[in-house]
Amino acid sequence: MAEISAKLVQELRQKTGAGMMDCKKALKENDGDLAKAEEWLRKKGIAKAGAKADRVAAEGLVGSYIHTGGRVGVLVEVNCETDFVARREEFQTLVRNIAMQIAACPNVEYVKVSDIPADIVQKEKNIEMGRDDIANKPDNVKEKIVQGRIDKRLKEMTLLDQPYIRDQSITVEELVKQAIAQLGENIQVRRFVRFVLGEGIEKQESNFADEVAAQMGNK
Repeated sequence: MAEISAKLVQELRQKTGAGMMDCKKALKENDGDLAKAEEWLRKKGIAKAGAKADRVAAEGLVGSYIHTGGRVGVLVEVNCETDFVARREEFQTLVRNIAMQIAACPNVEYVKVSDIPADIVQKEKNIEMGRDDIANKPDNVKEKIVQGRIDKRLKEMTLLDQPYIRDQSITVEELVKQAIAQLGENIQVRRFVRFVLGEGIEKQESNFADEVAAQMGNK
């Protein structure tokens, strides 16, 4: 695989407006070929998305999804730039698909990695640092292993890093970027909440044998 230099990444960023990590990934996927990497970004909808990322998105929709049986429900706010786009069928479909994604991912708690509180990150790091399989490794090796595991764990907790349930070849973040390219506006998933029937309620557990014995005694 060709070495991907910072200069090459920067050049692709200037040509496409895409983010640094997206550009680096595109170059890796295309063996450092700038033209092919640019085409790859455009196919993914990432090139146009990067150029719009800083634009204010204050319109949009609060969408909902109730899973069959009514035991799981989701509310999600997805923002765009104008009410016109918010009323478009494509945007409404995107919001519904994102709500369904959240319902299907019970371990997802945050929209993106940067939303995860520092104390949660530190807690995960402490857990990984204490694992037996790295106890005897040198500190520098241990740090690299732990960082890799932490990065993986944090992505498991975030919506945008999940494989999209309808197309496992892309992430939810890439799905949103495709919508940005299609609709021509900045689109951001702002927040969500998941409701699970009975969650948090302490249910009374009874011992069937004890109940029978008690009833027999009462007689």
